[in-house]
Amino acid sequence: MTDSEFSLKNSLKDILFGSLSGCTGKLIEYPFDTVKVRLQSQPHDQPLKYKNSFDCIKQTFTNEGFFGFYRGISSPIVGAAAENACLFVTYNIAQDFLKNQLSMKQNEELPLNLLVLSGGFSGCVASYILTPIELIKCKLQVEQVYSQKKSSIIQLIKQVLTNDGIKGFWHGQTGTLLRECGGTASWFGAYEFMSKELKIARLGSENINGAENTISELLISGACAGISYNLSLFPADTIKSKMQTSSVVNPDQKLTFISTAKLIYKHGGLKAFYRGLGITLTRAVPSNAVIFFTYEKLKKTFA
Repeated sequence: MTDSEFSLKNSLKDILFGSLSGCTGKLIEYPFDTVKVRLQSQPHDQPLKYKNSFDCIKQTFTNEGFFGFYRGISSPIVGAAAENACLFVTYNIAQDFLKNQLSMKQNEELPLNLLVLSGGFSGCVASYILTPIELIKCKLQVEQVYSQKKSSIIQLIKQVLTNDGIKGFWHGQTGTLLRECGGTASWFGAYEFMSKELKIARLGSENINGAENTISELLISGACAGISYNLSLFPADTIKSKMQTSSVVNPDQKLTFISTAKLIYKHGGLKAFYRGLGITLTRAVPSNAVIFFTYEKLKKTFA
């Protein structure tokens, strides 16, 4: 097998394994995400609809039932598959490129700072795939709350096309780009750091070459990656969600990234940028633990 055939085979595996792990993680985290988006999207010129995460959970369950937490999930399931496939493929491509530039062997490990750089690159690429998917997802998650409508994904896609054209699908791109570049750099960086440190703690630094992480180590590393991702640039995600739901919550507002940031700060100060962070960190632990565990186990099983 030539190097190009080997590289293509690995990329196809990354696409498949990344897609499957992303879908699995999304099923776990989506109810938490619905609560987060609803908290982030509340209008500032009206009394808050939800006091906190628990109040949002209570109202959602009372008014919409259990499946209200999964409203609009078909779009993000596709998004999770596309996102994680893109993240893992571009992350490994970036590593291969850097190894070639540094004349390193493919089985050698890059230093942590270059792994973080590779993660940032993968997040940058993924952001352009994610923004249109998250736009539709966020609209679906808040539409019934503020307009009493129950549009389908197709109806919302047509609505965006009619009102804003193709470029309208990338409304909120700046926020997604910032979140994904910084967040994914932290995501992969934290995972690589923790998985290595846990192996060292168990085996000693002289015995980790070629050693694999245990199940618990994979889960802990994935959980830490999820927490790092969400802590790194959460305000950018808040601004993005506010922008993408503005046409539903307050149709008269035409928000840009800067104007949205000013609006949030004016009405709520710095703490308003972190609305929904608690529920987001709660979801990050199990979902990201499962994402990395699933990916690593698939990769090992079908090596």
